[in-house]
Amino acid sequence: MVQLLIVDDEIHVVERFSTTIDWGGIGIEHVYGAYSGEKALALLDRFSIDIVITDIQMPGMTGLQLIAEIQRRWPKTKCILLSGYSDFNYAKEAILYRTEDYLLKPVTEQALIETVRRVMEKLRLEWEEVVSRQRLASALKEHMPTLRGSLLGDLLQGRKLAGSALGDSMQMLGLEHFNDGKSFALMMIRLEEYFLRYDAHSLSLMEYAIGNMVEELFGDRLDSWYTKDAHDYLVFVMTGKEGSVWTTDDSTWFERTASTLQTAVSNYLKGKISILVSPWGSFPTDLSDLYGRSVAAFRQTIGGEKELFVRLRDDPGRKDVQPLPSLYEPPTLIHLLEAARWDSIEEKLAHLFGELEKRGAESQEQLLEVYFSIASAYAYIVHKSGRSLPDLMGEDYDKMIKGIPYRSLNQLKEWTIGTLNRIRDDMNRETKHSRDSLINDIRTFVEQHMAEDVSLQSIADHVHLHPVYVSKIYKLETGDNLSDYVHRVRMDKAEYLLKHGQSKIYEIAALLGYLRPHSFNHAFKKQFGITPQEYRDRYS
Repeated sequence: MVQLLIVDDEIHVVERFSTTIDWGGIGIEHVYGAYSGEKALALLDRFSIDIVITDIQMPGMTGLQLIAEIQRRWPKTKCILLSGYSDFNYAKEAILYRTEDYLLKPVTEQALIETVRRVMEKLRLEWEEVVSRQRLASALKEHMPTLRGSLLGDLLQGRKLAGSALGDSMQMLGLEHFNDGKSFALMMIRLEEYFLRYDAHSLSLMEYAIGNMVEELFGDRLDSWYTKDAHDYLVFVMTGKEGSVWTTDDSTWFERTASTLQTAVSNYLKGKISILVSPWGSFPTDLSDLYGRSVAAFRQTIGGEKELFVRLRDDPGRKDVQPLPSLYEPPTLIHLLEAARWDSIEEKLAHLFGELEKRGAESQEQLLEVYFSIASAYAYIVHKSGRSLPDLMGEDYDKMIKGIPYRSLNQLKEWTIGTLNRIRDDMNRETKHSRDSLINDIRTFVEQHMAEDVSLQSIADHVHLHPVYVSKIYKLETGDNLSDYVHRVRMDKAEYLLKHGQSKIYEIAALLGYLRPHSFNHAFKKQFGITPQEYRDRYS
C-alpha cells in the first residue's frame, strides 16, 4: 500500500484533500498532512512516504526547495506540485526537479486522483524493475558467498528443507554439483592464536585468502563449498568434480594436499592452522551427523594443540545414549515460542516425539533431557510475559517440582501439549486484551479531543506507539481505517448538533476540529449530499 503526504500552508486545502477523497479506494494506505515544508520534512523523516503533493508558494521553505530536499534524501519519493500561479518559469523549475506533475489551483478532486493514479502506476513499474530478474541476478551474484555460507550453516545445524526447497536453493546458488546422494567429505580448519590478533575486517580477509588457497590446491579434483561456523571453524564440504571417480589413493592425496595447505598458510599468511578431515558420506543425509562428530573430535582429539592434522574415524564407535538432533536443530523451541509460530511448534514437537518413539526407548535419562529442555523454554516465555508458572499451570506445576515429573513418553507428551495449549491461550488472551484496550483508548481520545488535533500522529503520541502500528492494528481489529472512524465520529456529532443544538455552523465546525468552515461544509456535503445549513433546515 502507498502512503501520501499533502503539504500546503492553506489549512483548508490539506483538510479537504486528506479527508474528503476516498484515497483507500485507489490503494493509498494512509494520508498525512503538513502545513509547511519544515513539518513535511519532519514527517518524511519518520514515515516511508511514497508520494508528496505540495504547494509551490509557502512561507519559509518553498515547494521547490522541499522537492529538492526530498530528491536529495529520498530519491524514490515522487512529487506533485500545486500552484495558483500559471507561470511557465515555475513549470520549468518543476521539470528540472524531476517533478511528476504540475497542477494549477483550483484543482478538482478527480484531476488530483487521476494524477496520483498515474504516479502510483509509475512507482509500481519502477519497483517491478527493481525486483526484475536482471537486478536480482546482479544482487544474487554480489551476495553469493554470504548466501552460500548461510545455507551451508543451516544444513550443518540440521535444518530440514521441505520438498524440493533444498534443490531449488542449491540451483539458485550455483551448487547443483552437490546433488542428492553425492559423496562428500568435510574439511574443518581452525585458525590458531596468531590470526586472533586481527580485527574483524582483517580476519575476514585472511579467511577469504584461505578459501582461495583451498580452491587453488584442491580445485583440480574437488569442488568445495564453505562457511564459518559458530565455533569459528572454517568448514569445507568437498566433493569430486563431475565425472571423477575416487579411489583409496585419493585419500592419501587429500591428506598430502591438506598438509601443503598448512605449509602455505604458515609461509604466506604467517599463521598456523589445524585441519580435521571426515570420512566420506552421502549428501545431504550424512552432513549434520559428520559435522557433529567432527566438532566433537576437534574438541577431544586436537584440543589445545597447534597445527595438527586429524582424520575422523570411519567408525564412530558405539554410544549407549544417542543425542536427539530434533530437540536442538534450528529453529529452536524458544525461538518458535517468541515468534508465536504455533503450527511450527506443533510440527517440531511431533517430530521430536516421533523420533523418541521410533527408537523404542524410554530411558529416564532421555526423557529428562527432553523434559528439561521443553520446561526451560516454557518457563522462559511465560516469565518474559510477566507471568508465573504456578498461576498459568495450576496443579501441573506441583508435578514439576516433586520428584521425577514424567516417567513415560506418553506422560511427557501429554504434559507438553497441555502446557503449550495453556501458554497459547494465555498469550492470545493477553494480545486480545491489549488490543481491545488500545482500541478503546484511541476511541476515547478521538471523542474527547475532537475540537483539537486528532491526527494519526497525535493519537499515536497519546498511546505511545508508532503511527504505522496504530493504523494497522486499528484496521486489523475493527476492519475500518482509523481516518474513516474519525470522519464518521465527526459526521455523527455534526448531525446531532445540527438537529438538536443552536450553535452556528462555523461554531460546529470548530467543535469538530475543522479550522475553516469551508472544509467542514465540503466534508459534510460529500457525506450527506447537502450542506450543513440545508440539513438543519430540513431536519431541525
